[in-house]
Amino acid sequence: MTPASDMDDNASIGHNTAAAATATTTTTTMVSIATTNRRFRAAAFDPNASGEHEADEDTEAFSGEVWGTFADNFRQVQSVLDRNRVLIQQVNENHQSKIHDNMVRNVALIQEINGNISKIVSLYSDLSANFSSMFHQQNGAVDAKSNSSEGT
Repeated sequence: MTPASDMDDNASIGHNTAAAATATTTTTTMVSIATTNRRFRAAAFDPNASGEHEADEDTEAFSGEVWGTFADNFRQVQSVLDRNRVLIQQVNENHQSKIHDNMVRNVALIQEINGNISKIVSLYSDLSANFSSMFHQQNGAVDAKSNSSEGT
């Protein structure tokens, strides 16, 4: 081997190691997010989980709307996580093959994974904003109902 060839091999190994580390970190993050989602969904769909849920019809309708929004949002998140799982598997297969063209493809795959992570962050941000908005709307409705019943 020539010194230039050795440097190319070393650069390729460094790139491959970085790609594998990124894929591993992304996988760990995705598994953690998916586990959190499963736990939250389990609690979200059981309004009696606390054992102290006594709500009137307005609150129940609000709760149904909130949980429906959460469920839709979590379905979107899960879809993106499932896509990332497939992409990470492909990155790992490409990495293990040690074929140059496959390694080159990994760049685009990892970029897509990173883009998907940004989508997940955006979905969680929307979820937070929607929850906050719905919570404030519900509190406003409860306050208005309390004020009207006190006035009569």
